[in-house]
Amino acid sequence: MKQILHPIRPVLIVDDDEVSLRLTNAFLKKAGLNNILPCQDSRRALELLDQRQVGIVFLDLVMPGVSGETLLRAISQEYPGTLAVILTGTEDIDTAVRCIKEGAFDYITKPLEFGRLSTVVKNALAFQDLQQENLALKQRVVAHGLGRPDVFAGIVTHNPQMHLLFQYAEAIARTAEPVLITGETGVGKDLLAQAIHVLSGRRGSLVAVNVAGLDDNVFSDTLFGHAKGAFTGAERARAGLVEQAAGGTLFLDEIGDLALASQAKLLRLLQEGDYFPLGQDRPKRGAARIVSATNRDLWQLVKQGVFRKDLNFRLRTHHLHLPPLRERLDDLPLLVDHFLARAAAQLNKPKPRVGEKLLTLLGIYSFPGNVRELHTMVFDAASRTTDKFLSIEPFKRYISQQQGERLGTAASLSSEPNFEETAPLNSSDETDLIRFAATLPTLRQATELLIKEALRRCKGKQSAAARLLGISQQAVSKRLKSL
Repeated sequence: MKQILHPIRPVLIVDDDEVSLRLTNAFLKKAGLNNILPCQDSRRALELLDQRQVGIVFLDLVMPGVSGETLLRAISQEYPGTLAVILTGTEDIDTAVRCIKEGAFDYITKPLEFGRLSTVVKNALAFQDLQQENLALKQRVVAHGLGRPDVFAGIVTHNPQMHLLFQYAEAIARTAEPVLITGETGVGKDLLAQAIHVLSGRRGSLVAVNVAGLDDNVFSDTLFGHAKGAFTGAERARAGLVEQAAGGTLFLDEIGDLALASQAKLLRLLQEGDYFPLGQDRPKRGAARIVSATNRDLWQLVKQGVFRKDLNFRLRTHHLHLPPLRERLDDLPLLVDHFLARAAAQLNKPKPRVGEKLLTLLGIYSFPGNVRELHTMVFDAASRTTDKFLSIEPFKRYISQQQGERLGTAASLSSEPNFEETAPLNSSDETDLIRFAATLPTLRQATELLIKEALRRCKGKQSAAARLLGISQQAVSKRLKSL
């Protein structure tokens, strides 16, 4: 009978020490792996990686020929699908941190311990399985439209990237695995969490909590509850949010700000499925699906030592990243119209019209507060508008205040769209929009440079670049062809 290889992608061991090489090989076999490639000559490692689709590399750091760190950099750059686990004979924290920054999945100190090696192998294989699952899901949803577009009605967009995100959310909504939603403040992470809960079909409630700033005791009491007499004033038992969300979804907002002590308890809930209410020594089973959100870079927090790497991996079983508004400027007209209609209804006044000059102005603003900030700007302007056109002045004042500069003289602001009005808002002097070199460029060269810069700022979107330059998209396209 033909032997079934496990894992499908082989595990490569690169170690110049024959005893260490054999021990690692034996431990891997004891852990249930039989698809193993031993390599005692580090100079052959890259050749083996070229020949075989290696899944995991166990890499000794100190070797003659090619060092482990050199191989690690090559693996990170040329074989991104391969996980590298460092084997080191010293407990040098600086070396370990440097290797993690270079892209290592984990590291193990020598002499090897079977328990530690087994755990690392289990985590690495689980991580690769999740990568493959996510890739398959993303490929699957690309070929299909939305089954429940009504669920996403609260997120106003016709951006293709956003619709692909909705398709992925719909595909993973009914799984029980954790979901991590990332994105800047104001992009709508809470709205996406609500959509995932509705699509999940769970009968329980969506229970949301902002965990930023909660110390460990408050976090434990809030999520896990407490038994009677657990602390002074605990006159009766209280159920935590995990229990309240049973059969539903527990949404943990600002997860990147969670204290380290609390992270360990959350990790237990995710891995083991149980938790301890305060003052109780018998665990309870958790029956809520965990969805978390953050505007911070968890990978960077892991490198800084303030966020657990294992929790980061566990939270992002499914990961959805919402792009900032400045990367979906094609949604600006739609969003402005939507917020304006809502504002007019709340203010009980006719809905004013939106001028092209306003969209040009908004197209060059960075929107640090994203969609939420745009909503505030539109509502404020609508409340001040008495004409049939939405007043542009409140937007100018707001943006000027945010940038710490004026947007131009009153005369230029009241005129038709021009290059002065659409200049970058971080210009140090609005009367000096262009700094000329000793030799003046030709008009053709200046036009080419101006269009290229506008396209660069607008991520290649011609419609946004046209608004930035105060000309039509057709004009931009015509000039590009002529250039």
